[in-house]
Amino acid sequence: MTVASPHTDPGGRDLPGADGSPVGEARRRRTFAVISHPDAGKSTLTEALALHAEVISAAGAVHGKGGRRGVTSDWMDMERERGISVTSAVLQFAYRDHVINLLDTPGHGDFSEDTYRVLAAVDAAVMLLDAARGLEPQTLKLFDVCRARGVPVLTFVNKWDRPGREPLELVDEVEQRIGLRPMPITWPVGIAGDFHGLVERADGSMRRFTRAAHGASKAAEEILDPDRAAAEEGVDWQRATEELELLGEIGADFDATDFHAGTATPVMFGAALSNIGVARLLDALVDLAPPPAARPSAAGDPRPLEAPFSGLVFKVQASMDKSHRDRVAFVRVCSGRFERGMVLTHDATRRPFATKYAQAMFGRDRSTIEEAFPGDIVGLVNATALRPGDTLWADEPVTFPAIPSFAPEHFSVARVADASKTKQFRKGIEQLDSEGVIQVLSSDLRGDQAPVLAAVGPLQFEVVAARLGDEFAAPIKLERLDYSLARRTDAAGAEALKGSIGIEVLTRRADGELLALFPHKWRLQAVMQNQSTVLLEPLIAEGATP
Repeated sequence: MTVASPHTDPGGRDLPGADGSPVGEARRRRTFAVISHPDAGKSTLTEALALHAEVISAAGAVHGKGGRRGVTSDWMDMERERGISVTSAVLQFAYRDHVINLLDTPGHGDFSEDTYRVLAAVDAAVMLLDAARGLEPQTLKLFDVCRARGVPVLTFVNKWDRPGREPLELVDEVEQRIGLRPMPITWPVGIAGDFHGLVERADGSMRRFTRAAHGASKAAEEILDPDRAAAEEGVDWQRATEELELLGEIGADFDATDFHAGTATPVMFGAALSNIGVARLLDALVDLAPPPAARPSAAGDPRPLEAPFSGLVFKVQASMDKSHRDRVAFVRVCSGRFERGMVLTHDATRRPFATKYAQAMFGRDRSTIEEAFPGDIVGLVNATALRPGDTLWADEPVTFPAIPSFAPEHFSVARVADASKTKQFRKGIEQLDSEGVIQVLSSDLRGDQAPVLAAVGPLQFEVVAARLGDEFAAPIKLERLDYSLARRTDAAGAEALKGSIGIEVLTRRADGELLALFPHKWRLQAVMQNQSTVLLEPLIAEGATP
């Protein structure tokens, strides 16, 4: 795969409209994320979309073992070894005179906080459902975040080439469980596991596919008119058309206003691993998904697209490239034109911030970028002062809403295994804390030698241990603590709780807040009953679940 030059995508083609106005350029942008429950095929779909946009020549296998390639968007060794995504990644490429900014989100529930940050930077989301399992717990949680943020959702029912449930049952589940009115765009011919093709609901034609070996290249496609499809597909075609008639009778027609308002979802079917239905999904994203729009500030005032540059830092990631060991801040352009070298204002500190090292991202590959527009994702290299949720602006001040943290449920004390590596250990802990990989808590009692790591899920501890050992040569020992709840408190609360059995008050290093840790909800309830004046506030991000 070739790496993009300043105005080309990884396929070597010009990114469209390099010199237009911010408003005109925004119309050409589509910035979206793919969300799903683990193992629904999210990273496979991400790579299949890149394959159909012709920016990679062959798809990898997410679940590959024994030397088979991992997907382009998975860059950590742990991701490639396990076949799961534990970090988010950005793939930018050109398609149909548009610029696509595709954000691949972590595929494991322990990293839902990273997904939450990504959803703060997109204009739409693809909700991926497993044909056999339908809506699953992690999918429901992530949809709640989309609903809270007003992100329109397009639904893709994946793995239709394997045994699964009835299509009407799946679309009914979407409506009943999450309240979105389904609006099928395509419909399967043949039951799950005996897949013949897809009906294009708009014109009644059928696309019949021939799967490529191992799904490494595009599936061959043949278009049949309704008469030919009826003659060749027989009972399966009849069943599909009857189901489509039923959908028409209940008013399941596409409505762009309802889609953009977040009250309805276009539904499509396919099989990402076989590259079936993926091209149609990519076209639907270009045709139906909303382009970037004015983004509300923390004060509630929309920042017009034509306003001077502003951007939201939604992710910070270090050591994506082992040869450089640098730190990249991912910035969603919200307004204006970004030009490499411009000096911005870091809103949190009101200090100037230079942008000499700005890059476009394609998984772990990157290229210098000279300009970017609303909807684009810019990687700012060695941006040590930036944290997720920060705002950058030029000329006209603006502050975008902060990205709240999730409530941690797992806690461990971290100690360096080799005392001679203490300096590297401290540096690594500070970096991982600033990236938002883990929440780092400290106390006078424990000191910097033994910080407490707070996580949404236990796999985060494995990532921390792997990165400290690999990137900082500071292997650690972890000691699990018997806490499962954290609540925000204040100095008076900390004093009142001092000496309480089974409770510990620590300082969150990133923002200095005091957190009270409890072993279980019954201990928390007892304290709230006996010490009703103590401040104990939940730590739950808006739209998230504890």
